[in-house]
Amino acid sequence: MSVTAFWTTLLIIHGLFALALLGAITHQAVAVLAPVRAAAGGFVARFRAVPAAGYATAIVVMYVLTFIMGAWIYAKYRVAVRIPLEQLGYWKTHGSFEVKEHVAAMGLALLPAYWYFWRKPLSDEYASTRKWLTVVLAAMVWYCFLVGHVVNNVRGFGI
Repeated sequence: MSVTAFWTTLLIIHGLFALALLGAITHQAVAVLAPVRAAAGGFVARFRAVPAAGYATAIVVMYVLTFIMGAWIYAKYRVAVRIPLEQLGYWKTHGSFEVKEHVAAMGLALLPAYWYFWRKPLSDEYASTRKWLTVVLAAMVWYCFLVGHVVNNVRGFGI
């Protein structure tokens, strides 16, 4: 396997983990922001009707796996993508990725609290805390996903 194929494969795996995480956290965020009060009928109602608590452990695991894969790829990014972005003067793209690094690290630091408040048995006392932790984590994941996708589209991956 060539070096380019190796790093591209890692990037694709990282993207698939990120996409799975994005789907899970989005389902959970919609479920806590707009819970279904009646029997689920249409598509949107069924999308909102997921059991939010069942996603917590999977979200933590997927976040950690995505973060580890991103950290592994980051070494290649610093050389093959970041330097050309700076040379080409794509400062907004470069800066948004720098912010993404910090957002991803803050999300990782937020995971223990997130998992603690979602562990069973769920207390009604912490429903608001669970909801806003989920919404903040979802916003972080969406930001990281979109910025990573844009940077990949702007530069590619070392080719």
